[in-house]
Amino acid sequence: MTDAPGEPLASTPGTTLLDLRSLEAGYDRVPVVKGIDLHVCAGEVVALLGGNGAGKTTTLLTISGLLAPIGGAIELFGDTLASRRRMRPDDVSRRAAAGLAHVPDDRGLFFDLTARENLRLGHRRGTPSTIIDEVLGLFPALGMVLDRRAGLLSGGQQQMLALARALISRPRLLMVDEMSLGLAPIIVEELVATLRSVADETGTGILVVEQHVALVLSVADRGYVLNRGRVSASGPATELLHRRDLLEAGYLGDALPSPAL
Repeated sequence: MTDAPGEPLASTPGTTLLDLRSLEAGYDRVPVVKGIDLHVCAGEVVALLGGNGAGKTTTLLTISGLLAPIGGAIELFGDTLASRRRMRPDDVSRRAAAGLAHVPDDRGLFFDLTARENLRLGHRRGTPSTIIDEVLGLFPALGMVLDRRAGLLSGGQQQMLALARALISRPRLLMVDEMSLGLAPIIVEELVATLRSVADETGTGILVVEQHVALVLSVADRGYVLNRGRVSASGPATELLHRRDLLEAGYLGDALPSPAL
């Protein structure tokens, strides 16, 4: 990963940004994710679905470098990442510098800082000074609360702020975990539409964990359903959307006859 900090990050549409091959990950060497294969290309939105405890968050944490993989391989931006029993302190920062952004399920904001100050933390050295204004164009509601502390914002405003801060870094790959947590459906609808626009207009690849299944699949290109740490179904979002039996089985933990559509 050789991109210089602040260098514009871009990928040719269709380029594979992330490729997981037989990935195993978990805690204290006990796997929660059990041999999954998954890929994300530039300019596409990929939905990662499944019930609580299926391994979705564990997958994102492992890609980000916060957890060490137990087995398998992670290829990020064309580089196969080294497998280690313990992650190095700079693993997260190196992946971020290469173009990976991760919005966690708790949004990762600094609540004592203002919205403006949180946004500045996402600014990469060398990126245009106009990038904050460009990103705020995606979230006009934030423009009215820039000088308000993040901890005083509504849930919807906090999620917009978390997404905006991630996008200010101009990522090649954006991962978003449980974007709709605690939010009204109308706000979630606006946010998933924004993610679709970002992918289409910038070529950013987006991997999103979301409980509003029908909503996220309506804007996604492809989807994966995790069931007890394994991919129980995968395929084009339009096909998954019309296979309620596969989706319900994935969330209820029932066995499925086929791993893919």
